[in-house]
Amino acid sequence: MTRFPTYPVLLVDDEETWLRSFSLALKSQGIDNIICCQDSRKVPEILAETEIEVIAADLAMPGIPGDELIDMVTARYPDIPVLVITGLSQVETAVRCIKRGAFDFFVKTNDKSSLVSGIRHAIQIRELKRENSSLRSRFLHDTLEHPEAFESIVTCSKTMRSVFQYIEAIAPSSQPVLITGESGVGKELVAQAIHRLSGRQGEFIPVNVAGLDDNIFADTLFGHRKGAFTGADKARPGLVENARGGTLFLDEIGDLAPASQVKLLRLVQEREYLPIGSDVTRKTDARIIAATNAEPEALNDPDRFRSDLYYRLRAHHVHLPPLRDRREDLPLLVDHFLRKGCGNRKKPALPPALLPMLAAYPFPGNVRELQFLILDALSCSGSDMLDMERISTHIGKHPSAGLIPHAVHPPHKEETPESVSPALPATETGNGHILFGPELPTLRHACDALVSEAMRRTGGNQALAATLLGISRQALNKRLHKARD
Repeated sequence: MTRFPTYPVLLVDDEETWLRSFSLALKSQGIDNIICCQDSRKVPEILAETEIEVIAADLAMPGIPGDELIDMVTARYPDIPVLVITGLSQVETAVRCIKRGAFDFFVKTNDKSSLVSGIRHAIQIRELKRENSSLRSRFLHDTLEHPEAFESIVTCSKTMRSVFQYIEAIAPSSQPVLITGESGVGKELVAQAIHRLSGRQGEFIPVNVAGLDDNIFADTLFGHRKGAFTGADKARPGLVENARGGTLFLDEIGDLAPASQVKLLRLVQEREYLPIGSDVTRKTDARIIAATNAEPEALNDPDRFRSDLYYRLRAHHVHLPPLRDRREDLPLLVDHFLRKGCGNRKKPALPPALLPMLAAYPFPGNVRELQFLILDALSCSGSDMLDMERISTHIGKHPSAGLIPHAVHPPHKEETPESVSPALPATETGNGHILFGPELPTLRHACDALVSEAMRRTGGNQALAATLLGISRQALNKRLHKARD
């Protein structure tokens, strides 16, 4: 089972009763990775042998007093926050400890909730510092430490690489993650990558919450006791329980009903939930990852989604670009889906016009739509060449079909040479011939117009634009430089 936090919390006090009661209070709140030390003289040895997340130490102790402990820790281990626990008569001394480098101080009372909150806050600060340090290192050196975690995501996009670097930095955190992006961009694949990198021992449990009413949502996530309602002939643990020590992935979170949002807020904020028919709350250590195809600005609308829940879920935010913004991935994805669809069959060759046609299409269904197109075309193809007819028919039905190269999409039968606007210098007909208006463009102007149109259709991707024009990328580069000069 995964313990929280990753590195232990060190409790230092000479009173054994207080150590026991405080550790129980922490465990009741999900903080179960704890080391108790009754002799402060052993603290240097513990720090030398063990990575410690947070230290909570009594101020008045025999051996090494709390103020000397602060000096030692801040000098040798400045990243470890130290929380000082004081008696009612030691508040002024505690304030001096803050000035010497202590993270915070708390008065020792029977109510330990404030101290538990302080330790949780210190853990969050340390996690953020580690993430920031990791991000700086990864972006500075442009490295991925665990590329194998992303092997299910086919890409060569620099934008996606930046996303992967961010994911590597936040994966060890216990904080929720919100993944946004259009339908079909691969949000669940990214959630699985986060889970793999997190090191959590539990399972990855996905659930699509779209369309679930409040009762079904509560039963699906939180489970129920036997006899909780008619037909509940046996207890059900629920998906939160199944995700213990692992990750709970909530897809289409933007469609969650308002009543369910209240229950989810308690789960995210307090890490506790109430099974149907039970009056005893249960704790969870499952990491929450939510996903939505709604824009973050639209989701952050109080009339649609609770703002407090939105900001809790968005402790970390991963936005995935649509396929039209990473067109350089098209050749890799087409080849991947062909290999996947062919199995042991011989992979058919690609028609020369296929990639330029796909590059000009906006793909509203993103990678999922591309997969459908390739596998559908493969089902109608022989072993020599991929059949493009079904792909071109599908793409031609889209409102943006006018942006697609005319060599692939012939004009309607009623179009004639006379119907072509004379303002356009040239138009390509369905049989591959080019029709010109009354005035011929110069060769230079025609070339410039072709290059400009190719760059527009491919979103500025030079590799795909060169493919569209039938020239090398180096030749396209020369023409672009001439156009600028």
